[in-house]
Amino acid sequence: MAYLDEYKAKFDNLAVALHLDNRTQLKRMANGGNTILFTYPPIEEGLYLQKAEELFNEKIYDIINISKLFVNYLDEDGIEEFLELYNDLQPTSYKAFFDINDPYVDLFDKVITRIIEASKNGKIPVLIRTGIFYGTGIENINITDHKDIMALKYPLVIFYPGEMDGDNHHFLNAKQASKYRCTIIE
Repeated sequence: MAYLDEYKAKFDNLAVALHLDNRTQLKRMANGGNTILFTYPPIEEGLYLQKAEELFNEKIYDIINISKLFVNYLDEDGIEEFLELYNDLQPTSYKAFFDINDPYVDLFDKVITRIIEASKNGKIPVLIRTGIFYGTGIENINITDHKDIMALKYPLVIFYPGEMDGDNHHFLNAKQASKYRCTIIE
């Protein structure tokens, strides 16, 4: 299994990238960004998340489960009201999750707020279960290029299911992802 051969090197590379001595280099490599994309084959996500749970001390890391934020977001007004909004927005239904021009707090706003909260609490924010973003209009570039994320005291780590194909990274092996404003651990 590839996971057993690769995970140690990936987690070691992540530790090196997060080390305080390497923060300037991180920003330089990430075009001024402050984010690390930790990539892995989508089929092995459970294994990588299990290892992260084992290795990441909760005093240092704040693991943010995007799937739970997603469910909480849907539950706020109830699924019926959400579905009505979603259907009313056709063919731009993704705006129910991410609309930069709408003052309403959407899923994207909640994710950004939660990341900032983790950093303010002195922890390294780590996003997991990011596959939930597929189809919401939220892409890694929206997060990595956000002014508040770029200004965080601690780098953001995004567990990112997808694989490299040459120089291109494909989110969930389906959609090409941006490498701008982030360092990739592959």
